[in-house]
This record gives sequence, C-alpha cells and structure tokens, in this order.
Amino acid sequence: MKELPVPSVVQSDPSAREVARVWVGGGQQHVTLATGLWQDPAAWGVFLVDLAKHVANAYAQGQDRDASEVLGRIREALEAEWHAPTDSPTGHIT
Repeated sequence: MKELPVPSVVQSDPSAREVARVWVGGGQQHVTLATGLWQDPAAWGVFLVDLAKHVANAYAQGQDRDASEVLGRIREALEAEWHAPTDSPTGHIT
C-alpha cells in the first residue's frame, strides 16, 4: 500500500485523530471517514475548505504556481461537480 507519511506533530499528540482516508484505485475514489468527530455537519464544510487551501499551497510550493489561482480552479471544479455530478457516492457505514 502506498500510504502518505503521518505528520510528526500528529505522531506525538495522543489526542490526534485521523479524519479521512481517500484512495484512487480501479479508476474510482474510495473513502473512509470518521463521521462521529463533529456533531454539526457544517464542520465538514470548514474542513473541506481548509483542505482545498492546503492543496493550493502544495501546488504553490511544489509547482511554483500561484496559490490563489489554484484555489480558484479548485473552486470552479467544486461548483461544476456540485451542479453536475460525474459520480454518485455509494457505500455503507461499517
């Protein structure tokens, strides 16, 4: 399995908790979520925006791209996918 490294600050924090794992395999996205972490689902909205900003920063650092432009492209794709989904999530709680 090709797992990403766990950040060192998380390794030393006994209260740290994994929130999501996302894989691409067989041409599809596969997700595992810790849904019981927040009572208000709006917290996931904040989480997703923060995640998008991390992605934009990674592009800025790794590919010398403007983070705000990258974030704009991410937002465009989110809006397009929101209004015209290319897939429907399936699965179950285990």
